[in-house]
Amino acid sequence: MRLDSYDRWPNLATMMFDRARAWADRPMLRWFRDGTWQGMSWGVFARQAASVARALRAAGVSPGDRVLIVSENRPEYPIAETALMAIRAVPVPTYITNTIADHAHILRDSGARVAIVSGAQLARRVALAGELDLLVTMEPFTHPGLKVAAWSSLTTDTRGFDDIAAEARTISRDALACLIYTSGTGGNPKGVMLPHRAILSNCKGAADLLHALPRQDEVYLSFLPLSHSYEHTAGQFFLLSEGAEVVYARGVETLAADMLTVRPTIMTMVPRILEVIRARILGQVAREPAWRRRLFDRAIELGRRRVDGERLSVLERLQDVVLERMVRRKVLKRFGGRLRATISGGARLEPEVGRFYLGLGLNLLQGYGQTEAGPVIAANAPGATRIETVGRALRGVELRIADDGEILVRGDLVMLGYWGRPDETAAAIRDGWLHTGDIGELDEDGYLRITDRKKDMIVLSGGENVSPARIEGMLIAEPEIAQAVVLGEGQAGLTALVVAADGCDEVAVAATVSNVNKRLSVTERIRRHAIVKPFTIDNGMLTATQKIRRHVVTREHAGLLQKLSA
Repeated sequence: MRLDSYDRWPNLATMMFDRARAWADRPMLRWFRDGTWQGMSWGVFARQAASVARALRAAGVSPGDRVLIVSENRPEYPIAETALMAIRAVPVPTYITNTIADHAHILRDSGARVAIVSGAQLARRVALAGELDLLVTMEPFTHPGLKVAAWSSLTTDTRGFDDIAAEARTISRDALACLIYTSGTGGNPKGVMLPHRAILSNCKGAADLLHALPRQDEVYLSFLPLSHSYEHTAGQFFLLSEGAEVVYARGVETLAADMLTVRPTIMTMVPRILEVIRARILGQVAREPAWRRRLFDRAIELGRRRVDGERLSVLERLQDVVLERMVRRKVLKRFGGRLRATISGGARLEPEVGRFYLGLGLNLLQGYGQTEAGPVIAANAPGATRIETVGRALRGVELRIADDGEILVRGDLVMLGYWGRPDETAAAIRDGWLHTGDIGELDEDGYLRITDRKKDMIVLSGGENVSPARIEGMLIAEPEIAQAVVLGEGQAGLTALVVAADGCDEVAVAATVSNVNKRLSVTERIRRHAIVKPFTIDNGMLTATQKIRRHVVTREHAGLLQKLSA
């Protein structure tokens, strides 16, 4: 495939239909349902996408209409998105972990009046969240006073897709492709308007990384939610456009078994998953005899040194060859035995975790991005990895460091703006440069290192973006809590440091935290909390205007936070 294909496609729907026309009989999607793995070819996908497009238009969906998609990863997801994009409607991918209140905000903010939902439980939440003109459900569901259509009724049209594909081809690269909600510093999620060019630009830059590997038939195991911009671009558009068969994992809890069954050649990961797998491997090694533990440690050591470019002695090279067979290949079999590369993104990867996998011989590539940039900005390339960095800017991406250290980005990957928020859009994009809110530095070879976060946002190790301000506001709104700071950057879950109100003890505070958690989505819930002394101006934890100095609080309670996370 020519590298400029992504420049020639005017939009994502056209890209998908063009691939279907060229690869009609090629395996495209695989998923587990009714006790067995099932598959779909590109030709069937395109026919169903065209059928859904016609049916939605007949049901009243018009160009510009926003349509919620609330579903687990399954083949209906890319079918629905491609269909909506083809008729100029705007998909709004939404997390299945959202509460009714979360859905209500997104429905109200986006103005969406149509939703496509998988299971009955998810359908109920969306139905209770706001007024809808139409709810499409993939499983049986009814709701009083609401027009509900079965997904199966949308896919019955057996005609080809040429008419829908021809219509889609006239859509501009600058047109709005999708609206992805990400948490804002004020608490409520805000809609990021991504044009077709942003995701196409990401695909073009990522193609350079994939093409640096020896070409083969790729099998990609998808388990991160398609509502997350990272998986939305990588797993739904990029890897499919490159001819990979995308296999939807049954769930995170079955990921280990699915890797053994599917035997993927490529995966995307978030740091938390890599950390969990590493901990399990080390736990098993700790139970082995001493001589096996020494072999494992030696395999990691030599692997790291080789990756770092150190010259090994003749004896060490011989040891490395033996350990490759005795240790590394056996360990990597838990990934299916065929994994050639995995890309870590969505949150910061601890360099030590990265070096562990590189020492095992796994081609681990760390990247960096944010939803406002499609989302990928930079990534390490195969054979040129510096694991303590997030790599170099993708092709077509301009990147520079502002005087205050903030990372600025320019190019086709930049969003159109925030939905209905012109002031925030103007603050984020100035003179064409996206102000990322992250602080970083570039080395002499153009590798980017992230050193801090300028904006007040928590990114958990699973890649979820969480606004601490919203949760802190809910906590201090309760009479039992006087002050609160929510922390958790790079962690699996959130921790709260709270100051109890006068007369309230640990039992009362714990009950309050539990009650607040009931009103939060899964990723926003507080996993650990501790009562601390008040934050004051005198102890340096408050500014003169009574704002909490988060970095001071974090520093002063570092020991306590370490104990809580142990």
